[in-house]
Amino acid sequence: MAPSSRLRKIVLIDDNETTNFLNERLIKRLGVAEEVQVFADASEGFRYLWGSTGCATSTAGAGPGPEPELVFVDLRMPGLDGVEFLELYRNLTPEARVRTKLAVLTTSMLPTDRARVAAYPDVEYLVKPLSREKLERLFAEHFPHVQLPVPAPTAG
Repeated sequence: MAPSSRLRKIVLIDDNETTNFLNERLIKRLGVAEEVQVFADASEGFRYLWGSTGCATSTAGAGPGPEPELVFVDLRMPGLDGVEFLELYRNLTPEARVRTKLAVLTTSMLPTDRARVAAYPDVEYLVKPLSREKLERLFAEHFPHVQLPVPAPTAG
């Protein structure tokens, strides 16, 4: 896959280590990002992405390397939870929000949680587990230049 057909960086923020491991493995196996960065703590992830103040005004994130085009964040985490993370994201400059697509990745199918996330119209809502199909839909809508590899035919 040519570098131009991949995202520069995807960030995963989830307090569950197994979820992070599986999601990172899926993204790397599909080869859709040059780099995957993982955080178990939302506050740490936000600081890495946009600094402690959230005043992202430059073309690069606060962390090392390229700013991610896509961030997955869990909704329910200890400390800074996903909704609080969304509120901090909302307060970023419009330029920073345009450069980084945010997707909530959660086990919750509760209508109240969906409604809370719907208050952030530029944020996607995905129910775990992350799958190839969910990535295909997300990329088709927001990153059409990224083509997932054709799955190998199954024996049978």
